Amino acid sequence: MGIIGRLLTGLTLLLLPALAAAQEFPAKPIKLIVPFPAGGPNDIIARIVGQRMSELMKQPVVIDNRGGQGGALGTDAVAKAAPDGYTIGIVNCGALAINQTMEKVPYETLKDLAPVTLVVTVPEMLVVAGNVPAKNMSELVALAKAQPGKLNFASTGPGSLPHLAGELLKLTAGIDVVHVPYRGAAPAITDLLGQQVQMTFLDLPAILPHIRSGALKPIALGTTARAPTAPDVPTTVELGMPQLRIENWYGMIAPAATPPAIIEALNRITITALADPAVKEKLAEQGLTTVGNSPQQFRDYIAAETAKWAKVIKDAGIQTTK
Repeated sequence: MGIIGRLLTGLTLLLLPALAAAQEFPAKPIKLIVPFPAGGPNDIIARIVGQRMSELMKQPVVIDNRGGQGGALGTDAVAKAAPDGYTIGIVNCGALAINQTMEKVPYETLKDLAPVTLVVTVPEMLVVAGNVPAKNMSELVALAKAQPGKLNFASTGPGSLPHLAGELLKLTAGIDVVHVPYRGAAPAITDLLGQQVQMTFLDLPAILPHIRSGALKPIALGTTARAPTAPDVPTTVELGMPQLRIENWYGMIAPAATPPAIIEALNRITITALADPAVKEKLAEQGLTTVGNSPQQFRDYIAAETAKWAKVIKDAGIQTTK
């Protein structure tokens, strides 16, 4: 056997354990880390998708809620797990594309984590309190320009997607409105309903009941297509503000050194789960749009979202803690 033959044989022997592991995968339960408390949107998504994955793989998918630091603690737990495919996570936009610009976190998303697939997207909707004398975007912008610094917008905390959405609105429309941070969506909605603040961007499912009741007035949806659950609300693209495209999203990740064959297996299983009509229906009931793309497509998406929000943070002069 020549040198090349011996090299090929040696390489094959080195690859055999990884190939065998991928073919047998999964051979035991999978831990699915959710970096937020139970009951929230991230947890609901993980449980719906994880249950179907479990049925397909014939192995339990065990949800592990690890909240803290805006999702950073749970995301870091995925990054530091054994890279064998048995510890994965479903994580949101903030933890994967915003946190590392806003603050010092113990991981670098595209260095320490392996993207598996984009799971779902959820549009952010701009709404105003019932006492705001504006029914559409042009009226809201005109009102804000007539009263610079007098209107304010609520967010779910500094550096959150609703915060950055409000800052992007300011940059796009050339208006001066004041940021009022809250500790989560519930208190922000409470004060919006109480007319203590004038406007906010939030996930559509969180505010849809208040739109339907007439307590809040919808202004625009930060996507390219109207939502089936709110078909009368125009998109920011329709309103001539294509740069004001704002969607929250959740994707599956694994530790960076996970073998490509196992990443592909996880990708295939997740996409199959997302294609299930029952899963799609359950997620649609939450106002979510299922996606399911390749690991490389998801990697590119994370990179684009990271660059987008880093620019907003810089252009808006948002103070960071890095």
